[in-house]
Amino acid sequence: MKRPYKDIYAVLKINRVIVLATVVFATASSLFSIWMVYNINSKAMNSSFAINTDGTVIPLKLVAQKENFGVEALAHLELFHNYFYNIDASNYEKNLEKALWLGNSSVDNLYRQKKSDGVYNRLLQYSLVQKVLHIDSQIEEKNGAYSFRTITVFEINRGTIVDTYELVTTGNLITVNRNFPNNPHGLLITAYYENSLKKITNETP
Repeated sequence: MKRPYKDIYAVLKINRVIVLATVVFATASSLFSIWMVYNINSKAMNSSFAINTDGTVIPLKLVAQKENFGVEALAHLELFHNYFYNIDASNYEKNLEKALWLGNSSVDNLYRQKKSDGVYNRLLQYSLVQKVLHIDSQIEEKNGAYSFRTITVFEINRGTIVDTYELVTTGNLITVNRNFPNNPHGLLITAYYENSLKKITNETP
């Protein structure tokens, strides 16, 4: 009578091959799934917002943030300078509050200095209207750090007299977490400084 040793060994060999194949397939599937999740997450993290043609931020559109940094930076600077300098007796508190969200303590210190000097009291006392006419910003990148120089042209309407001024400001830009709607571009102005103020015209309507 033959012993079935040969058949048992054959069955065990086949079982071992099946187990090894299953382990290899499961491991490969797991590694592929992890890679896919990581790849999708990386793309989503680097492209979560879109920039409209006018510089406004549209959440949840997939575009690369780095490619749009220049557009966002210019839009951020325009937004800040409009809030900080386009003021009158009816809107200055609201506009300045919005402007302070866009810069660090250097902006707050300048605001406090202007307040101490009576700038906003004169705005109220004489019903002055300060209107921004034009904003032109230049951004420079050096070793991963961004600085800017902005020329803001604005006029001050004193009723019978309208004076036009050119203001040059400088500072740096750093990235921070986006805060809708207070800081939609995720940028912060630092080392902000008013370099020069020059009167352009003095017109009597």
